[in-house]
Amino acid sequence: MRRARKVGVPLPDDAINLFEAYFRVLSQWNVKINLTALPLKAPTDATFDRLFIEPLAAATLIPDAPGRWFDFGSGGGSPALPLKIVRPALSLTLVESKVRKAAFLREVVRGLKLPGTDVANVRFEQLPTPAPQADFVTARAVRPDAALFGVAARLLRAGGQLLLFGHPGHMTNAFFDRVSLPQASLADKVVVSYSRVFHVEQND
Repeated sequence: MRRARKVGVPLPDDAINLFEAYFRVLSQWNVKINLTALPLKAPTDATFDRLFIEPLAAATLIPDAPGRWFDFGSGGGSPALPLKIVRPALSLTLVESKVRKAAFLREVVRGLKLPGTDVANVRFEQLPTPAPQADFVTARAVRPDAALFGVAARLLRAGGQLLLFGHPGHMTNAFFDRVSLPQASLADKVVVSYSRVFHVEQND
């Protein structure tokens, strides 16, 4: 993966094999249900950038260590599944409200034998929110509104990160501080990072 070398995340052979297996299943299912509008039969560099390079860029912000992680609106599986492949120690819950897309995600998780990964077929607003415990929340195809920030704040421990893909604009929220990323980093172009901060009104 020549484009992955620019990101700076090492890709062992088994990770590349899993990327290829994910891409095959995505291509097969995309014929039956609309998982992505990206061209898959004749993939372009933009296809691979969106599916794989952007998650790899985000991986530079996430340590390869045990932790709890929720992905909202998982849909076609990217960025969460490629990111999980290179950060396997994290326990991941893929949150997808549409039944057929959730079935696709379960098929990929089963086929790739991804450890510590489950699928919740609910809207993210309906997730049980016990005491804040998660280290990361990611989202791409979800509007970054008060509902998203509120649920993420209830799930994330103090200091946990909310990573929003494809939303470069500056968004403010009472529960989070925006994290400044290095301007030279590819991650700065594809993801906005927020750190959850403690506020008395949240009754943390």
